[in-house]
This record gives sequence, structure tokens and C-alpha cells, in this order.
Amino acid sequence: AHLFILLAMLGLVLIAPVMALVALAIRIESPGAPIFRQKRVGYRGRTFTCYKFRTMRVGAAGPSYTLDRDPRVTRLGAVLRKWRIDELPQILNILKGEMSWIGPRPEAVPLARSYQKTIPFYAYRHLVRPGITGWAAVHQGNVALTEAAREKLEFDFYYIRNFSAWLDFLITLMTIRTIVTGFGSK
Repeated sequence: AHLFILLAMLGLVLIAPVMALVALAIRIESPGAPIFRQKRVGYRGRTFTCYKFRTMRVGAAGPSYTLDRDPRVTRLGAVLRKWRIDELPQILNILKGEMSWIGPRPEAVPLARSYQKTIPFYAYRHLVRPGITGWAAVHQGNVALTEAAREKLEFDFYYIRNFSAWLDFLITLMTIRTIVTGFGSK
């Protein structure tokens, strides 16, 4: 755990200039705060505030998940999502102990509550800290529909059952591939 926090601190120092430029670009493109805050369900079912760069217009109505070709997403937001740059502020969540680099992606509270009611054993994914990337994320991308969430849960359970340094290394390599190709972005 200490190694992950040390890596998060180092990563934050190294990418702080990039994050500052991204925040400025977001403010120039559209009004509103550059950081989006959303309550998510994390480790042991506790809620926490997840930080991301804002990729949607402020005040745009719609569901709590992102649609394919979502009209709420800004032009810059589409680029940030494709290259996963919108996830960089989650390094702060790692430093706060709310997330890890690798684990099941945390869901927004309304989605998590809905899934818990309709998908058996859903809450077991909260046995580990959520991650910026994970086994489901590199295989499936972002999902919101209940049937896709069931499949995502199978990937999450695979990760929990087979947790190892080797699997984390493999997920890291697959995450790099995902970033380069833009797989699964919405």
C-alpha cells in the first residue's frame, strides 16, 4: 500500500503541469469548474467523492451514466475521455486511500444501488479498493446497462479471485494498450 501511495505522489508531481493545462483548457472551452466530483461506492461499500476532469457541459440533463455519442460531452471532453486523461485527478483519491491504481472501477451511487438490487452478489466487488483501471475496464470499457454490468461483475470477480502482482502487471500493459487505442471510451 505504501508503494502505491509513493507512486501516486510521484505521479502527481510529474503530471501536475499537464493537469494544470488540462484544467485551463476545460475552463476556456466551457463554463464551470474543471474538476467533476461525483459520489461513488468504494471499498467496503463506503461512499467517497471521486475526482475527474469535467468532460460534459455543466447543467446538461441526462442519465447518471454516459451514452454512446453523448451530446453532453464537449469536444475537449471527447479527447480527454478517449485518452483517459479525465481520470488523472483520481490520483488524489489514491492519496486519500479511497482508491488504488488497479481494481474494480467505482460506480456512481445511484448505479451501484440499482445494480445491488438487481444483480446477485454485486456488493462483493467492494471487498477490494476500486481502481483507476481494472480487469473489467481493459476488457469491456465503460458500461451502464444492467446486462453489461453483470458481465463486468464477472471480470471484477475474476480479478478479486486471482489478485496478484502478475495480473496487475498484465492490467497495466492492457491499460496502456487501451489508452493508445481509445478502446471502450464514450
